[in-house]
Amino acid sequence: MRAESIEFLKALANVPSPSGYEQGAAKLYREYAQPFADQVSTDVHGNVTATLNPDAPMKIMLTAHMDEIGFIVHYIDDSGLLYISGIGGHDSVIPVGQRVWVHGRERIAGIVGSKAIHLLDEEERKKKPKLTDLWVDVGATSRAEVEAAIQLGDVITYQYEFQTLIGDRATARGFDNKAGLFIVAEALRSLSQDGDLRSGIGVYAVASVQEEIGSRGARTAAFSIAPQTGLAVDVGHAIDYPGVSKARYGQLDIGKGPSVSRGPNTNPVVFALLTEAARAEGIPFQVSVFPSATPTDANAMQLNRDGMAVGLLGVAIRYMHTPCELLSLTDLQNCARLMAAYCRRITPETDFTP
Repeated sequence: MRAESIEFLKALANVPSPSGYEQGAAKLYREYAQPFADQVSTDVHGNVTATLNPDAPMKIMLTAHMDEIGFIVHYIDDSGLLYISGIGGHDSVIPVGQRVWVHGRERIAGIVGSKAIHLLDEEERKKKPKLTDLWVDVGATSRAEVEAAIQLGDVITYQYEFQTLIGDRATARGFDNKAGLFIVAEALRSLSQDGDLRSGIGVYAVASVQEEIGSRGARTAAFSIAPQTGLAVDVGHAIDYPGVSKARYGQLDIGKGPSVSRGPNTNPVVFALLTEAARAEGIPFQVSVFPSATPTDANAMQLNRDGMAVGLLGVAIRYMHTPCELLSLTDLQNCARLMAAYCRRITPETDFTP
């Protein structure tokens, strides 16, 4: 992976961007995409769109959400403890004992506190904690001391950053879905620098907001752009570690290429074009089966206006919605290659009717 690309991925993974507070990630994406795009715009919702050939009649929307899960301060007690709500889906056992950043008027370090195990009675020990049983301790001794730097509605993220592991593996907080946004940006760069887009094809590379709370950004962006086809990219659960049944969930392995979704959320013509492109380009891929709507931006895109021909690409990760998500950097590169290859196969005459 080229040095500029890996630095962009690191910056994306490290910047805080809980749903509704994506401005830091949006700034990074705008700056990275600007040299490769004909125009870059930000809408009132916060979606950032980098466009190639904006006047073309056939429009392709590429999207990945830039929001991550996090927490939000909803109460400060008299002793200076912060009580929090989750943004996005959380396993309540994960936050206990973690170090966090509170993003207030300045960035403040904190600790997620809970009752010590020594003080739990027998029944309490049998239960997992609830988020309502937890608080964030920033070391303050009063509400006034906290309110000098922190307000209600400030967001909180874990103190974890991008780190490479053995081989091509890496870990970070928020690979869901900064990894996807990286893929969209790299596909845009490839299409811009290497060319080969057919005449009459426009590409709209969208960094969407608020997917973790209902794909809200993708819905409004798709309505505004009105594309005929689109690809969403998100992370998927790796089914390649102990205790997870392939018979129940299907198989998805880290390092074996991006996944291509098949099921009602995927247009059959789009699926055929994606798999043909992968074989022609020598890109390894895996098929992920979804029997109904997917919990991704692809669902919001498919239902836009009178319908969009949609595909969903994925990257396998382990430990989703934890501060230590793990993936293969090679899978990211291959997914970007496949996304760009799909765009190059579309013509103004492509018929997506099943």
